[in-house]
Amino acid sequence: MAKTFYQQRDFIYILQCIIGLCICYALYYYFPGQQFFWSMVSVVLVIAPNNKDSNQLAFDRMKANILGSSVGLLLFLIHRPNLFLICIGIALTLLIGIALKLNSALRSSLSALVIVMIHEEDKNSTWHIAFERMSCVMVGCVVGLLVTIGFNAFGKWLSIKKIA
Repeated sequence: MAKTFYQQRDFIYILQCIIGLCICYALYYYFPGQQFFWSMVSVVLVIAPNNKDSNQLAFDRMKANILGSSVGLLLFLIHRPNLFLICIGIALTLLIGIALKLNSALRSSLSALVIVMIHEEDKNSTWHIAFERMSCVMVGCVVGLLVTIGFNAFGKWLSIKKIA
């Protein structure tokens, strides 16, 4: 008896990530002046690998990304980011995320924080760039959430068709 290493849900997860990435890549390709490469990072962080609570987990990761990018933008507005300010941002993001019971999505919030707060030393980073990064992270979150909800709805529809 052969043991199957991969399950159907593994391939569904791969397909979800590829579809989400392709959507964000299209935005990156067709709007080259924007920072949609951050959407590609965000979308793969939001999509969950199992379908058991994937809608809720994707929604929690989206909320966590909003939290991290909002804290990052706020701190960016206070002072030009440096290591100390990023560390304060990590602490604030974790404290707020724990209070909001986003424990399973805290890593996503930290990645969003860092994405918004990093800046290129040779470029004049302004709050516009931080806001644009925050917006692109949010786009990736929305795409990831929609892909997850779409796949779960399609899966339910298929299971209803099998029963009928």
